[in-house]
Amino acid sequence: MDFDLTPEQEQIRKLAKDFADREIAPGARERDREQRFPAEILAKMAPLGFLGGPVPEQYGGMGIDYISHALITEEVGRADSSVRTTLSVQISLVELTILKFGTPKQKQAWLPRLCRGEVIGCFGLTEPASGTDAAALQTTAIKDGDDWIINGRKMWISNGGVSQLALIFARTDAKAPKTKGITAFLLSREHQPYGSPPIHGKLGLRSSDTSELVFEDVRVPDSMRLGELGQGFAIAMAALDSGRYSVAAGAVGVAQACLDASVSYATQRQTFGKPIAAHQLVQEMLADMTVETEAARLLVWRAGAVKNKGLPSTRETSIAKLYAAEAAQRCADMAIQIHGGYGFSDEFPVERYWRDARVNRLYEGTTQIQKLIIGRAITGIDAVAG
Repeated sequence: MDFDLTPEQEQIRKLAKDFADREIAPGARERDREQRFPAEILAKMAPLGFLGGPVPEQYGGMGIDYISHALITEEVGRADSSVRTTLSVQISLVELTILKFGTPKQKQAWLPRLCRGEVIGCFGLTEPASGTDAAALQTTAIKDGDDWIINGRKMWISNGGVSQLALIFARTDAKAPKTKGITAFLLSREHQPYGSPPIHGKLGLRSSDTSELVFEDVRVPDSMRLGELGQGFAIAMAALDSGRYSVAAGAVGVAQACLDASVSYATQRQTFGKPIAAHQLVQEMLADMTVETEAARLLVWRAGAVKNKGLPSTRETSIAKLYAAEAAQRCADMAIQIHGGYGFSDEFPVERYWRDARVNRLYEGTTQIQKLIIGRAITGIDAVAG
């Protein structure tokens, strides 16, 4: 692997960094306080192509490689994880899943609109009684002529309240094994109305939109089915694999933001007549944060390099997601320690970084699930449940 970025990648990184510094970071604290969805930020991102990323140009995307996609995601995550969450769902969970499993008609109908930001997408897998055990979902889709009637609820859905398109998963065969009786569907809110009660009071990601999804006899034509009948669980796992990559890149952004803020504070804050950066144990924390951030970034790039070759990347992506998510939390914790009492206040951004970093260890597969995926990859043996 060549660790030098190409000129195009460097240009994309600079474009993303400049945009993040100018348009995203300045209002992050206010959006967090107000729990306000960053609609105006998305509107500015769309003309730059940031909502299309690795989607081919024929469908309205930028057609960039996966390392470039990670660079954009990292810079957005460095400025505001709430915006990064919206971006990850839009691209990794919705667009790339339609790109991989959609019919030509579905791709042409939805991908250009998603890439332009005309449509916001959400991904409905988690339910009140099924998270990690995704195959235990209870939402049902019953065939009725050429349509499906969907009933059920989804939980913790990012972009759910602002979405016009929902990619959801429902059980279509109650008699089939749990992972075989699930099918994926695309729901256009205009034609298949679904409810989205908001979820407030979150620890972090307060300016991202989070809601439930409610389906009450929602009639969906079979033409809106994504993939083959019974293929839904495999589609969901493929989508999560894409999602983990962008979560990992965003976590690197959080770690970098923590390091940047800590270096700035430690070189200015004076104690005992000198900057606290001159104290050995503060330097130790800054050094640890640097190592954590650099290591996480390289693991993301390695996963991206594998993806760029078109090879299976589940193992590499899970390693990157596991390490980057944990590293971001450790960096955020050290950043608060370096800031002292100020780190406990939103006068400085590190308390938001800490709150936002925490969810990376939960969604798109918990830290524990990543360890099971990695363990299965290196042993060829599934861990025994219970």
